[in-house]
Amino acid sequence: MPATCQNQAPVSRYAASPIADLSVKADRDRLSPAAVKGFFNIMAKWGIRDADAKALLGGVSNGRYYDMKKAPGSAVLDQDELHRVSFLVGIFKALNILFGEELADAWMRLPNQNRIFGGATPLDYMIRGGLPAFQTVRRLLDARRGGLA
Repeated sequence: MPATCQNQAPVSRYAASPIADLSVKADRDRLSPAAVKGFFNIMAKWGIRDADAKALLGGVSNGRYYDMKKAPGSAVLDQDELHRVSFLVGIFKALNILFGEELADAWMRLPNQNRIFGGATPLDYMIRGGLPAFQTVRRLLDARRGGLA
């Protein structure tokens, strides 16, 4: 067991991972392959059409989208796209904590009467609203997980 001093947390024998700086190309290069694979896995689980998936990434071109889909390990996302994927991973996780798998996978495509969505689907809301909408959906689901909404 690691040694501790009074009023200090235990010292770990493992080095902390550096905090990613998405403005640094080397960090984007390192994180992108896993992010792209995760993105396509989530899109498949949610049953999202390619046109909507491209919009969720911020409107990537057909050529780039299908290149990423064909070879996710060689794709490099920009800072905005990595933020979008990060939000989607958090939303995916929250949905699977809150709901059973069937509802969690369908939730993004279901009309929602919450005043945030106004009867639209969360997918439509996020495509229309961009990153601020991604953050709103993530915060809504996190609040529900914490029993606050």
